[in-house]
Amino acid sequence: METIDYGGWRFFHNEKATFDDNKVGKWMYFFSGKEGRDFAEKKCKDAVETSIVGEAKRSDSTDTGVACFYLNIDDLEGHKRIISFFIQNQMIRRTKTGKLYDISFKLDNQTMAGKYGSNFTASLKLSQLLDLETGEWKF
Repeated sequence: METIDYGGWRFFHNEKATFDDNKVGKWMYFFSGKEGRDFAEKKCKDAVETSIVGEAKRSDSTDTGVACFYLNIDDLEGHKRIISFFIQNQMIRRTKTGKLYDISFKLDNQTMAGKYGSNFTASLKLSQLLDLETGEWKF
């Protein structure tokens, strides 16, 4: 695994990671504080070292930040690996009733086009892959 610090980010990369520029995107984990950043870094390393994903990164911020876990949008087995990893590590918030929040997968070309907040429409949401109440996969 290679680690690179660049432009406010720490990247974790596995030499086997290859992506299609038109399909690559990320599941995101948002954090706050130094403990959150340290946790995000550990999870990025774990995900790359165990080949759950080929690449991950986390922002340098100790206030609020994000960790991104990359794969192609059409990699169903990859989505299963990373979402299972997120659930096992409590990286997806839950409602008071225990239901998972319907987080979004974001394509890199959406990020490059400046699609954020109300200008962003997810190409893939967690609810399309699994039942948010039971955690059962839909495929």
